[in-house]
Amino acid sequence: MVTFILLIIIYLAFISLGLPDALLGVTWPMIRSEWFLRLDAAGIISIVVTVGTISSSLLSGRLIRRFGEGKITFFSGLMTGTALLGFAYAPSYIWFVLLALPLGFGAGSVDTALNHYVALHFKAHHMNWLHSFWGVGATSGPILMSIILKQTGSWRMGYQSVALIQLGLAVILFLSLPLWKKHAEMTSVRADVDSVENELESGQQLRIIEALKIKGVPYAVLIFMTYCAVEFSVGLWGSSYLVQMKGIPLEIAARWVAFYFGGITFGRLISGFISFKLSNEKMILFGIIIALSGAVLLISNFSNTLVMIAFVLLGLGFAPIFPSMIHETPIRFGRVKAQSIIGIQMASAYIGIALFPPILGLMMEVLGMMMFPVFIFLCIVLLLYFTYRLNHSRV
Repeated sequence: MVTFILLIIIYLAFISLGLPDALLGVTWPMIRSEWFLRLDAAGIISIVVTVGTISSSLLSGRLIRRFGEGKITFFSGLMTGTALLGFAYAPSYIWFVLLALPLGFGAGSVDTALNHYVALHFKAHHMNWLHSFWGVGATSGPILMSIILKQTGSWRMGYQSVALIQLGLAVILFLSLPLWKKHAEMTSVRADVDSVENELESGQQLRIIEALKIKGVPYAVLIFMTYCAVEFSVGLWGSSYLVQMKGIPLEIAARWVAFYFGGITFGRLISGFISFKLSNEKMILFGIIIALSGAVLLISNFSNTLVMIAFVLLGLGFAPIFPSMIHETPIRFGRVKAQSIIGIQMASAYIGIALFPPILGLMMEVLGMMMFPVFIFLCIVLLLYFTYRLNHSRV
C-alpha cells in the first residue's frame, strides 16, 4: 500500500514537473507583441531558467543526501509555483528574466532526484509511465492556456491558473513526506543506496572529468544534450512557427503544440507496456526512427494537416528516449556510479536546453522560420549517430 500511494505521489510530482514547460512557447507570440520584444528574446528567459536548473542539478547529489527526495520534491513544487505566480503579475520583461532563475532552480534537483529514485527502486515500465505523467503536465499546460486565451484573451490568467495548480500539488507533496522514508526502509535496494551514499560521503564521488573517461559516458552525455535541445526547441518555438509560417491563430497553434506533448504522453504510456518485451536500447532506437519520420514530414512543409501529424510523430518518437536512457544508466554503468553519471547527464540535458533553443531563435530571426524544421531534422540525425556510437561502446 505504501508503494502504491508513493507511486501516485510521484506521478503527481512528474505532472508538476511538466506543467510549466510549454507555457512560455505557447504564450510568447502574445507576450512579445504586448512588450514589443524580438522573437529571440524568449531565448534569454530560457537561458536563465536553464542556469538555475543546471546549478541545482549539479548540487543534487548533496541535496539528496542532506534532505532526501521527498523534501526536495516539495520545495521544488513550492518554488516553481511561486515563480509562475510572479509571471502572472510581472509588469515587464525584466521580471520574467528574474523569476526564471527560481523557476529553473526548482526544477533541477527534483528532476535528478526523482529520476535517480525511480531508476533504483522501480522497473523500466514504471519509468516510462512516470515520465508519461510529465507529458500529462506538459500537455495540460498549453491546453489550459489555450482555453483561457480563448475565453479571456489574457496570458496572465493562464499563468495564474497554472501557478495555483502547482501550489496545490506542493501541498499534497508536503503531506506525503513521511511516505518517502517509510518506502525507502521497505525497499530491497536500500542497502545498495546506503552503500552508494557512504562511498559518496567518504569523498569517492565521481568528478566530471573522471566520469567522462568511462567508456560510453561522453556519448550518453551528448545524447541527453541533443535530445533535450530538440525536444525543448519544438515546445518553445513550435507555436511561433505555426503562427508566423503557417498563419494559424494562436489559440489553435497552442492546441497543436499540446498534440505534440500529448504524443509524448501517450507514447510513454504505450512504451511502458512495450518495455516488457523490448530492451531500453531498442526502445530508444525505435523512438528516434519515429521522430525522424516526423522531422522529414515537417521539413517537407506540405499541408497544415500533415504538419500537425508531424508534431504528433515527433512527440511519439521522443516518448521513450529520455526515460529509457535514465533507466539504462545504472544497468550500463553500475549502481555506484549511476548517481554521479545521472547528475552529469541531467546537467548536460539542461546545457542543451540553454544553448540550442536560443541559437535556433537567433537563426530564425536572421534566416527565417524555415530554419525551425531544418534544425529539428539535423538534431534527430545527430541523436541517431550518438546512439549508434553509445551502443557500440559497452563498458
